Order: sequence, then structure tokens, then C-alpha cells
Amino acid sequence: MELPKGRARRGSRSLPYVLLSPGMLWLVIFFLVPMATLAALSLQTGDYEQGFTLTWNWHIYSEMWTRYGHHFIRSFSYAFVATVAALVIAYPLAYAIAFKAGRWKNLLLVLVIAPFFTSFLVRTLAWQAILADNGWVTSTLRSLHFPMQDGRLLNTSFAVICGLTYNFLPFMVLPLYASLERIDPRVVEAASDLYARPITAFRRVTFPLSLPGVVAGTLLTFIPAAGDYVNATFLGSPQDQMVGNVVDKQFLVSNDYPIASALSMTMLVAILILVSLYIRRAGTEEIV
Repeated sequence: MELPKGRARRGSRSLPYVLLSPGMLWLVIFFLVPMATLAALSLQTGDYEQGFTLTWNWHIYSEMWTRYGHHFIRSFSYAFVATVAALVIAYPLAYAIAFKAGRWKNLLLVLVIAPFFTSFLVRTLAWQAILADNGWVTSTLRSLHFPMQDGRLLNTSFAVICGLTYNFLPFMVLPLYASLERIDPRVVEAASDLYARPITAFRRVTFPLSLPGVVAGTLLTFIPAAGDYVNATFLGSPQDQMVGNVVDKQFLVSNDYPIASALSMTMLVAILILVSLYIRRAGTEEIV
């Protein structure tokens, strides 16, 4: 039996919304509702024993920034340095896998994602052994008179950035590889046929075509690095604490839920603003 044309047209128009509904429902339940709850909690006053009451206490945000503003600056600084370091390391690796690996390509990709087979916590603790004061890395750098913070590597900002870079490096490599692998080699060959030197062909052809991977990789690295607290806990000192460490302490130790919620909301809004500005400035049509 054939449906009337009007009903068939209405059905075809509603089909995209039907297909989107499970994902939208998931986002509402597990993202929007928790975020709204967190925002409401940040405007409450009270204590853990007596309970909290919504009093629209906007002053808590200025108080939070006065007390923990330097933690935000430190978090974004560490995340930025780790993202740049990951990009510098990942781009040549992704380029080599995409264009030079040949039959070893799949093996190299497996090696890139192999760290994910181990717990994030275990990988971070491994860096404690690598950067230990009596370890071979620290001893070698001391013998070379390498400048180190307080004569050590562990429990320093350097160690935290190393941990962040290592743990999130695959998030940089994989988008870069996916973007580079889609580049048609004939485009690069055409640049060479037009007498472009290899560095010029890379700068004018390869790198611009790989920008979607650069943007995606930097976002996938910077966002979790800014909110991370594991690396600062195990590899840093009390002076290297990030926003995630403060949120963890306020929620689980001090039980100061409003200030912890205000920290979380400020971090979320700050990252959303930075990401929006970054995409508008350096993004591509594929990312936007």
C-alpha cells in the first residue's frame, strides 16, 4: 500500500530528528542535566552537615578566582606547553607513518595506541621511576650539568609537563595521521614539478592540507590536559597543583561543594571560550 505524498513528505522530514533523538537524549541526561546541577550547586551556601541552600551567591565566583586564580593560569600554561610539545613530537611521527612507513604502517599505528592497553595511572606512575632522583635519566643529566629545578626532575613542573605530553601524545598522533594519510601524493608531486623545493612544498601544500588534523589533535590534547590532576598529583609538588587537584580536594576532602562547583563551571566556560576562539582563528571547514 502506497502512502499519500503528504504523509511520506512529513515522514522524510522527521526522519533526521528521529535518528538524532537517542544521541540528543544521551547528551541531555548525561551532560546538560549534570551541568545545570553543578551550576545551581555553585550558587548555594551552607555546609556539608547542615546541607546547602540555593541563595544565588554570585560572589563565590570572585572569591574563587581570588583564592585559586593562579591554579587556572598554571593549568592552562602546563596544558599549552604540553600541547606544543606533543605537536612537535607527533607531527614528524605521523608524517613518517603516513608517507614513509610502507608495510610497517599498521604496526607503527598499533605501537602508537599500545599505551592505551595500560591504565592511565600505571603509565603516570612509571614516570616516577623514570624521573626518580636516583634514576639513570636524572643522573645522566646531572653529569651533563643540565639545568634542573632544585637539582631534580621529579616533583617539578618539568615532570608534570612530561607526563601530560606522554599520556596525551596518541590523541595528537592519530588525528594528524588521519589528515596526512588523506593527502593525495600527486598534489605534492605537482608542487615539485613546479620547481618547489621540498621545504616549500611542505609549507605551501602538505602542512595546509593537514591543518584539520592539527586543529583536532591540539584540541584533543589541550582540553584533557588542562583538566588533568593525576600527573600533577604523582609527578609534581604542592606548588605544581592544577585546577583538577583543587576540585578533587574541595569535593572529596573539604566537602566545600559550592566552591568546587564554581571551579568546575569556570573551567568549563573558560575552555569553551578558548576552544571557540581557537577554532574561529585556526580552524578549518572540516572542524567547524
